[in-house]
Order: sequence, then C-alpha cells, then structure tokens
Amino acid sequence: MFIELIGTFIAGVAGAGLVMLINHVLRGRLPRWFAPVAAGLAMLLTTISSEYSWFSRTKDTLPEGLVVAQTVESKAFYRPWTYVQPFTERFVAIDTATIQRHPDQPDMKLAQAYFFGRWAPVNKLPVLTDCAEGRRAALADGITFKKNGAVTGAQWIAASKDDPIISTICGAG
Repeated sequence: MFIELIGTFIAGVAGAGLVMLINHVLRGRLPRWFAPVAAGLAMLLTTISSEYSWFSRTKDTLPEGLVVAQTVESKAFYRPWTYVQPFTERFVAIDTATIQRHPDQPDMKLAQAYFFGRWAPVNKLPVLTDCAEGRRAALADGITFKKNGAVTGAQWIAASKDDPIISTICGAG
C-alpha cells in the first residue's frame, strides 16, 4: 500500500513536471492551472491502473498448486468507471496440491482455501467438500473425524451445482 502511495505521488509530480516543461517550451502560453490539473489527473489514472492490475499481479505471484476458484468484482458510485468495467476486489484460491482424502470416504476432500482481498490480509480456511452431495463445510471448532473418515459436527452448506469452490476442489487431485 505504501509503495502504491509513493507511486501515485511520483505520478502527480511527473504529470505536473511534464506540463511545466511543455509550458516552458511554449514560453508560458499555457494557463497556470494546467500543472495542478495534470498532477491530479496523473494521480487518478495511476490509482485506477493500480486497482485494475491488482488481481492479475497477485494471481501471477501465487505459488504452483494454488488455483483461483472464485472472484468478486466491485462497482461503486464513487468510482463511476467501475460501472463500465468492474474490477476484481477479492478472490478465493484453493490449494490443489495439498488436497487430502480418506480412503474410506472417497467423495470427501479436504482443501485449504485462501481468501485474498485488495487491502486485506490473506485468510486461510480449511474446507471439507462432499463431492457426491455437492456440499461443503468450513472446518471449525466442534468438528471431529472418526477413524473411518466420517465427519461429525460440520455445518454443511448446500451449494448449487456450479459452485466454483466445490467444482475446483472436486475437479482436482
């Protein structure tokens, strides 16, 4: 966040400096308000570019085995350009390299889900998926596993057939 702030300020200085240089070449023919307007415009464009490129930059740095399962796009009235093209504000990635299953429960898979947000720390949550029933549960306190792999105490969420988290977990490993 701090580096993006510094980059935004540098873009503002560069925008104002460019207009001042052009004004010097034109021997002062540009209005005085061009420099601050150029600085503000450069800062705004830098911020917008940073918002739109965050998802691809973050996705490109994910380690091998981490697969993006679901994205959440954002629109806001104070960002009118997002109504034309929404930007990805957060996403869920599944660690397909470490999916676990019990031999007695072949339709059950345990995976780590990572929740990424634009200005938020990454959160990790173990997710148990019942591929045959099309449901999933977040592993929390009160869940126990029996020797045969059966689960008790899970708060199952019945999801739609096209649930991206379930399809990513069940389609992997």
